[in-house]
Amino acid sequence: MIEKHDVWYAPHEGSRALHIWLPDDYYAPGNDERYPVTYFFDGQNLFRDEEATYGTSWGLADFLRSWEKPMIVVGMECSHVGNERLDEYSPYDMTIMGIEVHGIGEETFQWIIQDVKPWIDSHYRTWGHREATAIAGSSMGGLMSAYGVIAHNDVFSKGGCISTGCHFNNRHLIPELERATISPDTRVYLCWGEHESGRIWGQHRILFDSAEAKAAWKLAHAFDERGAATYVWCVEGGQHNEATWRRQNQRCFDFLWCGRKDDGMNDLPQEA
Repeated sequence: MIEKHDVWYAPHEGSRALHIWLPDDYYAPGNDERYPVTYFFDGQNLFRDEEATYGTSWGLADFLRSWEKPMIVVGMECSHVGNERLDEYSPYDMTIMGIEVHGIGEETFQWIIQDVKPWIDSHYRTWGHREATAIAGSSMGGLMSAYGVIAHNDVFSKGGCISTGCHFNNRHLIPELERATISPDTRVYLCWGEHESGRIWGQHRILFDSAEAKAAWKLAHAFDERGAATYVWCVEGGQHNEATWRRQNQRCFDFLWCGRKDDGMNDLPQEA
């Protein structure tokens, strides 16, 4: 089931809707179970096609109903005003397709940590400790998730970093990682679509023939050197959209929450 709640977002003086997934038996008589929580960016795109920005959602409701581990998912809706989403979902000042982005992503994380998470933990039966808390998202949300699991590793033990644009953002993320303290129980899932940055799939293995493939492995290698566990995956035939991202739901959740890797996953190559 899905509940909604508005939370004030001070940096841009507006409310942001939370799309909160609860197990269907959450309110069942006698159920006092507590649940881990995954916080997701772009919450409007997670559960219902009719609410998704481009008409296709991640299909997380159907997936979570059939997946083995009950949990709460908190989808944080983005701003729909001008370029505010880019500012809110970037930890850094940058230029994206000619648009000057004034990154206030750290302020967004302070909002999540100081406002959103405490409200969720006080209103729902959660396990609030870091080992039971993940952050995830795609595109700019993928960048934010990578940043969050690095800069706020004391809060988030898991990061689902999807279509993160590592070839563009590693210049920020790797120095950030080198400065950070990373707990060895950290898990980071890095995923992108085959056609996002050149053709990179062949013989059922990830090839090093695109900027994004090389950069994703490089970031994974940097995490591995800090003791974290990583999983790098390319969605065959995938593009930069929700239809692709929903195809990796199980692989992402299986790794972040159960530590499982698909049999077809390659070991991290040394040349990364």
